[in-house]
Amino acid sequence: MTALPRLAPTLRSLSDLTDHGLISAAEAEALAPVAERYAIAVTPVIAEALQGGASSGLSNQFLPDSRELITHPDERDDPIGDAPHSPVPGIVHRYADRALLKLVSVCAVYCRFCFRREMVGPGKEALSPDELDAALAYIEAHPALWEIILTGGDPLVVAPRRLHELKTRLNAIAHLGALRIHTRVPVVAPERITAELVAALAGRLPVHILIHANHAEEFGPDARRAVARLVEAGIPLFGQSVLLRGVNDSVPALTDLFRTMLSLRIKPHYLHHGDLAPGTTHFRLPLAEGMALVRALRGPLSGLALRLICSISPAVSEKCRFRRISLRLTGRAAGGSPIRRGSATDIGTLLKPRID
Repeated sequence: MTALPRLAPTLRSLSDLTDHGLISAAEAEALAPVAERYAIAVTPVIAEALQGGASSGLSNQFLPDSRELITHPDERDDPIGDAPHSPVPGIVHRYADRALLKLVSVCAVYCRFCFRREMVGPGKEALSPDELDAALAYIEAHPALWEIILTGGDPLVVAPRRLHELKTRLNAIAHLGALRIHTRVPVVAPERITAELVAALAGRLPVHILIHANHAEEFGPDARRAVARLVEAGIPLFGQSVLLRGVNDSVPALTDLFRTMLSLRIKPHYLHHGDLAPGTTHFRLPLAEGMALVRALRGPLSGLALRLICSISPAVSEKCRFRRISLRLTGRAAGGSPIRRGSATDIGTLLKPRID
């Protein structure tokens, strides 16, 4: 396999973006308040794609926008409600058989729609050694836990040595049966998917990786090589995406995205409705519009890509009295009753209360 490129500097400031021709000087001046509040990080592979004329489906995800300073009254710092389910730092235990382990609070890139944008960024601390010990002790003390989901921040930004140490400790917890990793690294920092990193994931616990990508243009040549390295290592790959206005809010865009995933042996899994994170109103579609888009995929898209879950956060559920919409795209609602094409099916019949 062709070697992946070496690490290069990430663009982390408005002046970096200006110097690389991604925004103008006038835009940089106008965006200063945004940069003061929310972190910027554009990796070399993404910057190269943007310089090469990538569509707004890519630029809207990574370049700051003045609309990020507009906060809707319903938006909140913890839009999916992690805090009430966090018994110790780093752990979110919402369901009996699985828990999140948030190892770090930094990412390779900072998406402009991130639902944890108030909790991640430069200067945000990773778990200390004592906090990690406490998190692992919590996992050991709860034998009902079967799956651990590494998230953050992005867990694949950590050094392979540290990842191997964590995986070894998780392997030793007898009641665990699976490890899931949520990451953007294979598409935004593919040079990090090295043989050393893949080896760090070996051991008793099977690893499943969910790759976050929202547009087909994210799968450039380097990303495809990184994905192939994971596939060749025997790691099952799944796709998770966010439905975003100005990025993928059309049947052709979603079809292209999911077909690209399938061609790379990534099984589309999640399609999230946008969470109520601060400053993200311009990305969110009305729920009915999102549901109509997902239903419309039944025609042009292979059945291999149709096991999609359109989720909404507990923040929305408090107002709408439900937590998740499951569009299983089999022509039937979750309760089994048929969905008539073009009908205004009651949202309550489409519920399936899962988030992770």
